[in-house]
Amino acid sequence: MPTTCVANVNWASNVTYGATRIHRPRTLDQVRRTVGRSERIRALGSGHSFSLVADTTGELMRLDGLPRTVRIDPARSTVTLSAGLRYAELAGILHRAGYALANLASLPHISVAGSCATGTHGSGDTQRCLAASVAGLRLVGPEGDLTELRRDTDPHTFAGSVVALGALGIVTELTLDIEPAYEMTQRVRVAVPLDEVADRPDAVFGAAYSVSVFTDWRSGTAQVWLKARTDDGSGAGAVTGWNGGRAAARPVHPVPGMPPEFSTEQLGTAGPWYARLPHFRPELTPGAGEELQSEYFLPRDAAPAAFAAIRALAGRVAPVLHIAEVRTVRADDLWLSPAYGRDTVTFHFTWIKELPAVLPVISAVEEALMPLGARPHWAKLTTVPASRVVPLYERSPEFEQLLRKYDPAGKFRNAFVDSLFPTG
Repeated sequence: MPTTCVANVNWASNVTYGATRIHRPRTLDQVRRTVGRSERIRALGSGHSFSLVADTTGELMRLDGLPRTVRIDPARSTVTLSAGLRYAELAGILHRAGYALANLASLPHISVAGSCATGTHGSGDTQRCLAASVAGLRLVGPEGDLTELRRDTDPHTFAGSVVALGALGIVTELTLDIEPAYEMTQRVRVAVPLDEVADRPDAVFGAAYSVSVFTDWRSGTAQVWLKARTDDGSGAGAVTGWNGGRAAARPVHPVPGMPPEFSTEQLGTAGPWYARLPHFRPELTPGAGEELQSEYFLPRDAAPAAFAAIRALAGRVAPVLHIAEVRTVRADDLWLSPAYGRDTVTFHFTWIKELPAVLPVISAVEEALMPLGARPHWAKLTTVPASRVVPLYERSPEFEQLLRKYDPAGKFRNAFVDSLFPTG
């Protein structure tokens, strides 16, 4: 079995993994044997986490060497896939078969399993986080044993097992909800006053199927990206009649001044769902990430106050910022999902790659947002201590019970998980 014995880094190179070995098994049997004989081991996805959620001083396992499995069940409207697949790979296969996912993240090159384990999301008033589409999963447990969990047959534990931070076992297979393929358009409104977004969030975020607001927080204006399905009347302004700012006359990139070639097609041209829902083209592979990221999930009704709080910090935020993005996410029932139990507005920050300059600004943003009910993204940078994060999740005591049930000896733990759910 291929095994790497040297350190590795994440996509942005801000995390150097402390693992003693990095395995890349080719078969499920190899996964089971490796897990069974390891003292501590974690799964590693595409490396797009900026936090230490995947790090370990034990061993790591990459699952992208497993056979590419994609099984579509038309009767159940589901697809079962190997956990190492990335969304860009899965989307193409689904579309060719006439199917689609309801939502995608802005970058489709991230792994499906890693995205779901950390509560990663797309955008849309009616759209839940990506993990909410999981209908089933297969775990390799601490002895190399297999556990199958399904939404319909394990209602008392399933909601705690999807966004699980990799702490319940090695996920080798997932089953996702799918629907018939559809087409979308994408339009961009520019020079939209931030005051208008803050004062009329329901109108702005209800103006299309998926809406993203990009700003630098200092200019007082924003770009609003409107992604509309052609089959449901969710065209720009169709839901609320909102059409603020002015229409972009040419394609744009989320970061002003950057070339638009990597952005998905705009100007209202219809195309397949997987080529419009992300911000970046799935057929183009992004390079190493010259950036850092943090993100916060707030109650939807806190949007105006959050806008005001961040704008008050604009003089500190803008000099160390590439771009910020505001999106909405529908509530879900997954215990550790940052959108658990409440319709959500998310505030995302893509920072320059200078950690000493960025960390104090992240701390200032968090001081402003935490009193409003912010939950930091599990996979992104934060200075909020675990003792303040865990109480934000009312089902965390039940998740601790799942940890004891599925991993009593702590084989799948790491420092990140231990800080949240201490042993003993």
